[in-house]
Amino acid sequence: MSAAEQWGCLARAGHPGLSSSVRLGLAPVMLLAFALSGCGQPPPQAAAPPPAVTVAQPTKRTVTDWDEFTGRFEAMEEVQVRARVGGFVNSVEFRDGAIVRAGDLLYTIDARPFEAAALQADGQLSDARARAELAKRELDRALTLVVTSAVSESIVDQRRQTLQAAHAAEMQAEGALKAARLNIEFTHVLAPMAGRVSRHLVSPGNLVQGAEGNATLLTSIVTLDPIYIYFDVDEATYLKNNRLWFEGRRPSSRDTPNPVQVALTGEAKPSKEGKMDFLDNRLDVSTGTLRSRAIIPNKDFSILPGQFGRVRLIGSSPYEALLLPDTAIATDQSRKIVFVVKDDDTVEAKAVTLGPLDEGLRVIREGLKAEDRVIVDGIQRARVGAKVTPHTAAPAGNKS
Repeated sequence: MSAAEQWGCLARAGHPGLSSSVRLGLAPVMLLAFALSGCGQPPPQAAAPPPAVTVAQPTKRTVTDWDEFTGRFEAMEEVQVRARVGGFVNSVEFRDGAIVRAGDLLYTIDARPFEAAALQADGQLSDARARAELAKRELDRALTLVVTSAVSESIVDQRRQTLQAAHAAEMQAEGALKAARLNIEFTHVLAPMAGRVSRHLVSPGNLVQGAEGNATLLTSIVTLDPIYIYFDVDEATYLKNNRLWFEGRRPSSRDTPNPVQVALTGEAKPSKEGKMDFLDNRLDVSTGTLRSRAIIPNKDFSILPGQFGRVRLIGSSPYEALLLPDTAIATDQSRKIVFVVKDDDTVEAKAVTLGPLDEGLRVIREGLKAEDRVIVDGIQRARVGAKVTPHTAAPAGNKS
């Protein structure tokens, strides 16, 4: 401030009740005070430094794309256990919901009527055998007498026919006895396969119908290990995978057991692994999807038929990719962008094309270079074209 300006401030600040001589005497002191205060105006502020941000180079590693679908688990085999003979149920020999082995006893049905029928069939068989033996002896006698013309040829033919009829009756009696014995065996209802049994649907004392009528459903058994998961592939994904197969970049699941990963309900990451087993021969015209199936090991029986799961199916062959955390990606209207710090520490926005997540990081398909310094922390303080103070971090997503 010049001397004239200082005196101007001093004159304006002078009290009207003071004489000019007093004001002149105070002039040197007041001049110093006003010089220090700048005539009541604040001193100029220093410029703020550029905001600090954390930058890192993208992670580069080999990744494989995965397509995700919602699927439902189903048993590889399911059997409805029904009564094969009618009668009254004597006992239930299993615990509801238990694991059973093939051949385990499930139900017993009153076998006394079938035992009586078996005794009757056994007697009929004995009578048929006796008749067949007698017919054979009479035929042998007739064959001996016909040589001396003691009996005619017609007698021999009649006795031969009688023997054949006796053999037929014997065979019928044997079949009736086998059927009666089978009915006795069927009164013990056995598990046809290993798996987890459902609850019993018929209690002891109830009458059940056999196979000759509307057979009564007793329970059901499902296999658990391994287990199927069915899911529907949309038409766009099917066409993409088909194109990759034609280009030799991905094997087809029709002839190759491509790997799959499954995350159960409530799981953030897949916990089960399996392989593809089946693709349908046509797309569903109502949904435009292709029914697909994978086999999942289930040795601990933790998965039950009917559960839902998120299926991840291999969607490409392995390739080199750049990856960033999702927190480094911003949205500009319909574009996805990242903020890059240039060599002069100014900020530049780059539009990028995103891919899927891989181990918590986002694949960047286009728009980024491996040497770019990407702002991974502090993007809210970055302005395009403005300078920042970058602090280098480890490459995005690297594990210590």
